[in-house]
Amino acid sequence: MLNIQLLLTGNELMSGDIVDTNSVFIAQELKNVGVELARKVTVGDHLDMLVSELESLSQQADVLIVNGGLGPTIDDMTAQALAKLINKPLQLNPIALEQLQAWCDKRNYQMSEPNKKQAILPQGCDIVYNPLGSAPGFSVRHNDCKIICTPGVPSELKAMFFDSILLSISKRLPTALHTVTQKLQVFGIGESGIQKMVNEAFPNWPADIELGFRASMPVLEIKLTSRQTTSHELRQTWYDNIKTLLGQHIVCEGTGTIASTLVEVLSKRNKTMTTIESCTGGLMASLLTNVSGSSAVFEAGFVTYSNAMKTKLVDVPTDLLETHGAVSQAVVEAMLKGGLKVSSADYGIAVSGIAGPTGGTEEKPLGTVWLAWGSKDKVFSQELYFPSERVYFQRFIAAAGLDLVRRLVLNFTDTPRYITERQRKS
Repeated sequence: MLNIQLLLTGNELMSGDIVDTNSVFIAQELKNVGVELARKVTVGDHLDMLVSELESLSQQADVLIVNGGLGPTIDDMTAQALAKLINKPLQLNPIALEQLQAWCDKRNYQMSEPNKKQAILPQGCDIVYNPLGSAPGFSVRHNDCKIICTPGVPSELKAMFFDSILLSISKRLPTALHTVTQKLQVFGIGESGIQKMVNEAFPNWPADIELGFRASMPVLEIKLTSRQTTSHELRQTWYDNIKTLLGQHIVCEGTGTIASTLVEVLSKRNKTMTTIESCTGGLMASLLTNVSGSSAVFEAGFVTYSNAMKTKLVDVPTDLLETHGAVSQAVVEAMLKGGLKVSSADYGIAVSGIAGPTGGTEEKPLGTVWLAWGSKDKVFSQELYFPSERVYFQRFIAAAGLDLVRRLVLNFTDTPRYITERQRKS
């Protein structure tokens, strides 16, 4: 088994000014190919300490990933530390300079001397292409260890990791340990709920098929992994079993979101939708427009936060607001009908609730929310109760709203568990 270790650099990591997400990403992606990180070390921007840790880790590891310190400023010391470690001079690397110049040209940017510092690397190093950023990665060998230096910017690390690093590591693994992972994105059932369902439905779960969970509010990722080539066919069988068990709560296979799935299903049917939001403040519209291609299915959304705007923008009658209040079945249905009329969309979702931490009453406590969804021909509505911190309330309700439209467009008939479980007890 490969011994892979990780060295993170930067004063910002040591002080807590930046939260380390890169090591989580690296560890998860390595695990997907059957490799566990053996060690993780974080060091500040101190040259001698960097060199010392590089020497120590490279004596133990087959592969050492160094993350951070490739930027243009004086506190970016990774290249300097590696040069000192392998006793080679720093010099202008022509391949790195060419990549850096291409990055500048693409942005019509004049290369500066600080930028050029990113191409001054240890003599004899190999360049690892950075498809997004200005800082080229590079690698050297020391103590029979391959040391790969990567940028600290998460998006750049991910692009470089998938394009170069993961492929290199996978090639060094024995073919019998070829790891395959299949993923499902699920909404509306928690980890404990799914585990209970699995335990009851499949008491004889096979030991060589790993079942994993990754919670990412509001969607839960289910992972089935086989680490032996002889187990891949069996993994597919159990993957199909899980799909049958979770049914319509599965948002998509692989990676994706409720919003991206909804955009896809609307696009395939040449349909459009609109959002009419109060307590979620435009979050549903934001989630949709984060998806490339959403303009084909989403032309307009309405943030009707005040009662006056509910009347002005989507024609909610004032007498409904006065009689029932903004958080009511009558009002959200009126919001939906008005939004559909103004936007001419095929489908819509309207939501009005009490996100807190103030505004609740005995009749309508914090966490009370009404949703209405449907088309001009058919309107559905439902009250939910989700007492939680404001940000989690908004994220969950926005996701539920988009999911209800997804289910409607796909003609699903099952009642989602978040409807049956998110009711106020009388």
